[in-house]
Amino acid sequence: MIDPTDKAVIEAQLGREPRGIHAVGHRCPCGNPDVVTTEPRLPNGTPFPTTYYLTCPRAASLIGTLEGGGVMKEMQARLGTDEELATAYRAAHDAYLADRAAVGLAHGHDVPEIEGISAGGMPDRVKCLHVLAGHAQAAGPGVNPLGDEVLEMLGEW
Repeated sequence: MIDPTDKAVIEAQLGREPRGIHAVGHRCPCGNPDVVTTEPRLPNGTPFPTTYYLTCPRAASLIGTLEGGGVMKEMQARLGTDEELATAYRAAHDAYLADRAAVGLAHGHDVPEIEGISAGGMPDRVKCLHVLAGHAQAAGPGVNPLGDEVLEMLGEW
């Protein structure tokens, strides 16, 4: 059960009622949630592969600027040439799937529609820096190498 105060903060951050929240995945240094962990199936039955959802509007805006600046294209190119990075990114995909399975199990959700599908383009593409950063925040350093890079680029927000 999510704390009502956290839920109110998340609703204000998103500008809408949050759906399928399992827990606060990470907190900003200010104390507010900045990433939520979501259930793999929303209350209306829709499969939802984005386990770690970035809610902080400041971080989301800064990441949007990175995306607009071509960071995803550069990261995608590196995945094709850096085998160590590609291996670590695949491991991040596997970790993401394991986390989602654990959340699903906790809520009695079996979601075969999204089995093997993580988010953000993992394991072979870079599609959404917001997802990668959210995963890196929630999982901690060393789990998602590209998410870690995004957070490093952001610096303090």
